[in-house]
Amino acid sequence: MQGPAIRIENLSKLYRIGSARGRNKTFREAVTNTVAAPWRYMTNAFCKQPVMEGEKSDYIWALKDVSFEVQHGEVVGIIGRNGAGKSTLLKILSRITEPTEGRITLRGRIGSLLEVGTGFHSELTGEENIYLSGTILGMSSNEISRKFDEVVAFAEMEKFIHTPVKHYSSGMYMRLAFAVAAHLEPEILLVDEVLAVGDAQFQKKCLWKMNAIGKEGRTILFVSHNMEAITSLCKEAVVLDKGQLIHTGSVHDVVKDYLLMARSEISHGEVTFPPKLELPIFIDSISTRDDEGDIQKVFPRSDAITIAIKLNITDPSFRYHVVVDIKTFDDFLLFRTSSFEQPQSFEILSGKGTAILECLIPPELFPPNTYRLGVCTAISGVREIQNIYPVLEFEIIQDRLLGDMFINILGVLTPKCLWKRVF
Repeated sequence: MQGPAIRIENLSKLYRIGSARGRNKTFREAVTNTVAAPWRYMTNAFCKQPVMEGEKSDYIWALKDVSFEVQHGEVVGIIGRNGAGKSTLLKILSRITEPTEGRITLRGRIGSLLEVGTGFHSELTGEENIYLSGTILGMSSNEISRKFDEVVAFAEMEKFIHTPVKHYSSGMYMRLAFAVAAHLEPEILLVDEVLAVGDAQFQKKCLWKMNAIGKEGRTILFVSHNMEAITSLCKEAVVLDKGQLIHTGSVHDVVKDYLLMARSEISHGEVTFPPKLELPIFIDSISTRDDEGDIQKVFPRSDAITIAIKLNITDPSFRYHVVVDIKTFDDFLLFRTSSFEQPQSFEILSGKGTAILECLIPPELFPPNTYRLGVCTAISGVREIQNIYPVLEFEIIQDRLLGDMFINILGVLTPKCLWKRVF
């Protein structure tokens, strides 16, 4: 094929946000608007209407002047924070929505796995949806039949393939949708973060399949917040931020710059929050502290870390607990700890007024690196109240006294284990 598989030129997408246009207040206004409607339609059709200065708050550019190319056989990662425009880009490429400005050129048959359920008819069975999806891709019935058993086996859906998909769980839906998208031989495969719905074993299976597809010379655009998956699968990557293209190039360079950009926007050491008096319990502040109680953002590996959470209880009639998540900088969950795990856990969050909880993380648990934490408050067994992530980051450094032999400590977690000779 001549030219790139995907060419995106000055692509922009404008959405209107906020409330709908108000109704006419009088009969006269209604008649006037009705008479003027044809003229407004002709004006909008032939004259590009700019967004007025006073209307800026009603519109948002989900994408703005995005341009890049993807060559045949390339596997490209699309990364960025929530709201960056990643899913909008894939929806335009999938022809689910039209761009406001710019154009795209696609050379090859498109297969896409976006939101769970996209492209399936809920009243049809899994088998019928496989044939429907293949037909939409332009495959003949014989071609689909040759791939049918392979699709079903990969999705592990043999028992449920004759069941209407409206009865599927989200995980079952996703497994079948991915199997269809990956096995019906699209020349361009678009995959969104929907893989997060599946269990860890199936996610690995999907990543293996996408890697195999890439080696076959087909083109993949892969959206994910999992930097480990992006770097293992992709050779090139694109960063979007607030609808604009920030960086494109080698995946390792792009991911490194993306993490540095994200790091600069996260609070360090301590963060405070405005009071939320409408909540039964709300967070005043969160900080990371050393053994002396001082606020710190950098800790030697041999030091313990104290996470101090200041709360305000406005309604003491509920039973509360607090959860802390510790993640790597690419959002891999290392562990979760909860005040609910402690003896007399509800007593430590009883009574009206201010409460300060401290969560002690033992020393020598982390290898040197930068980590993120998030905090969640909840009414136990009822509902979540606040969930703030990422709220802080902290850095672990190697103690100089330990010597060079301990510099390259391997592992996701590195607890100091007890060794002894028993014989």
